[in-house]
Amino acid sequence: MPSDNDWTDGLNRRQVVAGMWATAAAGLAGCTGGDSDGSETTTDSGGGGGDTSSDDTDQTTSAPDLGELQMALVKSPIEMDPLVANDVPSTMVIDRVVEGLYSYDEGLGIVPNLADGEPDVSDDGTTWEIQLKDDPRPTFHNGDEVTAADVKYSFEAPVDEETENASELNMVDSIDTPDDRTAVFDLKYPYGAFMTTLTWYVVPKSVREADKDAFNTGNALVGSGPFEFDNWQEGDHATVVRNDDYWGEPKALLSEATFVPVEEPTTRITTLQNQENDIVEEIPPKLYSTVEGMNSADVQEVPGIGYFYLAFNCNEGPTTDPVVREAVDYTFDMDAAVSNYVEPTGVRQYAPTPEPISEGWEFPVDEWQQIPHGKDIAEAEARFDEAGVSRDYSWKIIVPPDDKREQIGVSVSNGLQEAGFSNVEVQRLDWGAFLDSYVTGNEADYNMYTLGWSGTPDPDAFTYYMFGRTDDTLGVTNGSFYGSNSDRGKEAAEMFVQARESADREERRQLYIDGITMALEDRAHLPAYNLKNSYGVQNYVNDFQEHAVDGFHLSTGHNNTSVE
Repeated sequence: MPSDNDWTDGLNRRQVVAGMWATAAAGLAGCTGGDSDGSETTTDSGGGGGDTSSDDTDQTTSAPDLGELQMALVKSPIEMDPLVANDVPSTMVIDRVVEGLYSYDEGLGIVPNLADGEPDVSDDGTTWEIQLKDDPRPTFHNGDEVTAADVKYSFEAPVDEETENASELNMVDSIDTPDDRTAVFDLKYPYGAFMTTLTWYVVPKSVREADKDAFNTGNALVGSGPFEFDNWQEGDHATVVRNDDYWGEPKALLSEATFVPVEEPTTRITTLQNQENDIVEEIPPKLYSTVEGMNSADVQEVPGIGYFYLAFNCNEGPTTDPVVREAVDYTFDMDAAVSNYVEPTGVRQYAPTPEPISEGWEFPVDEWQQIPHGKDIAEAEARFDEAGVSRDYSWKIIVPPDDKREQIGVSVSNGLQEAGFSNVEVQRLDWGAFLDSYVTGNEADYNMYTLGWSGTPDPDAFTYYMFGRTDDTLGVTNGSFYGSNSDRGKEAAEMFVQARESADREERRQLYIDGITMALEDRAHLPAYNLKNSYGVQNYVNDFQEHAVDGFHLSTGHNNTSVE
């Protein structure tokens, strides 16, 4: 999904399923937060639905009331239906309420949640049989049991309804339910990243079908998680309360959690300093030292599974020419821009795949790091002249309402002016206007844009959706239209489709290396940075855990947040 950690909008995946259950990604696991004393948890589940002994259950059935949490988000949620929602502020609330068959542990490993153990995979990776937990049986907040029919509905509805999330699930050909505890997924092809897809939300079919509008506003939202939806006023707050009848373990320690949007960065940090909020999301670069210097709070952070970049209009205008795109690369220094405007809240990134994915797949990042140019105006001018771009040309760079990405756009603008162009516009748009514009492919709307993307921790999430030429990506997620006027672009896109439809890890790896190298050399994107999932956390907040994929965890099998 489009990402910014301000609007936003994320496993070191293995093709062999069994390998995903044993370990989380090294490097990220050590960065996560949690209890400072390193105390152990009582369950192995990553989503709060893990198996526990009867003694553990007896000890936690009546959870103590350990406080109310208030957390400042950068943006307000905009919808509550998990099958429709496509923005991170919304999912930050939904994730407390609705669960999936599987979930992420404290790192990037995937563990059972509603599901009972590992999937049974057959037919060369195209058939996945999953059993739901039976003891205890997961239940929704209204008391109904979670059934295989609910699983089938939850995975099919986004595609049937043609939602923005359809492309995340459309590799599923059919789902059979031989009984109410079994779901059998038949895939159209052996999708190598399907384990990440199985973290998708499961909702009660009967409740959502009864009133989809009420489900989306939260008034009828029902899940199976440790918190229940309480109320939501867009632009003001969203509140969830502890589910005292939660089917799994652990029961949440917090009695409620309220999420409030505080868009202005300085104001957001001030609310932490004044203890108006217990936790604040995303610490701006210039205010890191302020939070680090607070006696009452500290920074908790982990590298996110995200990608921020400068993209070109490869459909119309001078930027369809790779020579022009290389000229733009020479007009500024991305290393310097990231250093000046992003660090320490983020890190420089040289490829579409975030560092944890690149490391896990042993991608040649050192080689990719040599592709971008530093600032050289003379080289830029020579390439603009070679491509025949008149200095009278009017450039338009569109950016979303985010200071970091606006500064990237301004850096390019300044370089273009140094190269002799006097008509250069950096247009900062609100999110609605930006999202409508960047996918049009119209020269009048933009020549370049800055955006971010977050997804599951598999290369597929950062290649197929970024550079795709299929009907479910072109003009929907692929605003660059790479390949529209380029055989190399079409070839790269086809490599990413081939990698998506393979269960052979080594075959996938080579396809990704070849396709990404081609896209970087053609400068369809100029990779910029990856943000950390960073939070300012009051010292009296215990066991809050930032997370690379999910943003943060409150009550799971490996943490249980409380306020004292």
